[in-house]
Amino acid sequence: MTDNSVSVRPAEPSDVGAIVELVRQLAVYEREPDAVEATEDDFATALFGPDPRVFAHVAEVEVDGTRRIAGIAVWFVTFSTWKGRHGLWLEDLFVQPEHRRLGIGRALLSELASICVDRGWSRFEWWVLDWNAPAHRFYESIGARPEDDWTTWRLDGPDLSALAAGG
Repeated sequence: MTDNSVSVRPAEPSDVGAIVELVRQLAVYEREPDAVEATEDDFATALFGPDPRVFAHVAEVEVDGTRRIAGIAVWFVTFSTWKGRHGLWLEDLFVQPEHRRLGIGRALLSELASICVDRGWSRFEWWVLDWNAPAHRFYESIGARPEDDWTTWRLDGPDLSALAAGG
């Protein structure tokens, strides 16, 4: 997809460094600057290893005559037992601040929506931090709605290990 010098494409192995850097920038934006543990090797394996279960699209812009990655969408396939169909879960969407308001976020979401429609998938879902009002406004502008009746639960660390051990 191309729109004024913005293009969106599936990520390639050579994009891994840029993807990890944008994930780190996202963590800073989300007030968790030290939370990223994933390495370039982790992303390379997850996205391009023998059995990828996560995918990424990148958005490029032209800066001084050179194409550079300015945004990412990292996603994976879900399944709805109620619909009996797959869906798409957007794990992370991030556009560098200096490239916002160029339509990059919308272009990335449009590409993922096309994947859903083309493959007959029934849902396109994601999380948004409660305090991220600009994101809320943006998502509402494209017709998305919050699912306020649901609470996210997480099990990790020692508790995950304990449950796995039967505890």
